[in-house]
Amino acid sequence: MTEKELLYVQDVLGHEKHFQTECRNVAEQLQDGELKSFARELEQKHCEMFQSFYGLL
Repeated sequence: MTEKELLYVQDVLGHEKHFQTECRNVAEQLQDGELKSFARELEQKHCEMFQSFYGLL
């Protein structure tokens, strides 16, 4: 993997962590159970994507 490709992967990892955190924060603030569940599902999907990208390293 080139240095430039590594930088791209690191950037993606940072974005996925950010999205996980934002989804978790939104889920904690939501009162509607269905929306809260949806936000938690998004958090989980971003966690899975993070793991996939991390696996490239």
